[in-house]
Formats: sequence, C-alpha cells, structure tokens
Amino acid sequence: MIRLAIVGDIGSGKSYVAKQFGYPVFNADAEVAKLYRKSRKCHKKLKKILPNYINSFPVKKFELSIAIMENQQNLKKIIKIVHPEVRSRMNNFIKKNRNKKFIVLDIPLLMENKINKKKDILIFVDAKKKGINSRLKKRINYNKKLIDNFRKIQKPLAFKKKLSTYIIKNDFKLLTIKKRVKLIKADIINERNST
Repeated sequence: MIRLAIVGDIGSGKSYVAKQFGYPVFNADAEVAKLYRKSRKCHKKLKKILPNYINSFPVKKFELSIAIMENQQNLKKIIKIVHPEVRSRMNNFIKKNRNKKFIVLDIPLLMENKINKKKDILIFVDAKKKGINSRLKKRINYNKKLIDNFRKIQKPLAFKKKLSTYIIKNDFKLLTIKKRVKLIKADIINERNST
C-alpha cells in the first residue's frame, strides 16, 4: 500500500485534491467534526479543560473558536485531546484499507504531529494567496483571527514544499487538477514498477 499525504496551506484545496485521486481518503477535519458531534467522551474532556466555553453536547465549533481566539494556548489544549482520537481513527482506516493500492491522508497537522512516515509520498498543494483568501472568505464560518492562530502552529509552507515529492499548482480549475493528479499517479506507479 502506498501512502499519499496531501499538505499545503489552509484553504489551498487539499481535500479537493485528495478526492481526485480516486482512492480511500482519510480526512482528519471530517473525523474531528464527527468527534464533536458524536463523542461524549471527547465532550467531557473538553468541558473539563475549557469549562467557561463548552456548554452542552454536542460540542459546538463556535464555542471552541471563541476559546481559541481568546487564548492561543487553548488551541494546544484542544489538540492534545482531539489528536489521539483522530490518530486512532486513522490507524483503523489504514488497517481497513491495507489491501488498497493507495490511500490518501488529508491531515492538516500531519507533519506537526509527526504522523507522516518516511515512505509517505508528500504532495504539496500550491495555491496563490489571493485565491486562498477569496475561497476562505466564502466559508460560512470564516474568521481571519482563527485562521491566523491555526497558521501559527503550522510548520512553514516553504518547509513542507521542500520535503514534498510532488507539487500541484492549484488554480482552482477542475480540469487542471484532474490532469495533474493523473500525471502524479502514473509517475508513482511507473516508479514502483521500475524498482
């Protein structure tokens, strides 16, 4: 099984690119949303560390947003609780899909939380700041301060780009993304077949 890991800036289109590969995708953001919606255990732990912010079950994203905006340290506390849960779900996903040719990991803090393995093929989604910002502003829950707080805990984009095997320039056009993904898949398969 070949592990592809999609990296890049917030709003660069990582999840969209991940889906285009046509293989099982582990989307960490979707798993976190499920945790907030369904896990009473997670709710209990978050309520314990953030009693002034977390009210009722399920966990509301806007309550967490307020906690993060008021104190950057709260983001680290939340990650400490949520991350082990997401990692265990990722391990189950990998086990379940171990017979697939590829799996795709769409995990925003992949490198920061040392989830990536040496053999992972890193694919960096490179998008222009202007395109990213206009897309982020269209999000229902857009909050510049919150996004800036998340960016502060991420490794520099130049570092991620340098470590990546492939770079997909995302101009937010479906056809160009599909073409680039097709070329990358073909290249990886050729590379594996020749070794």
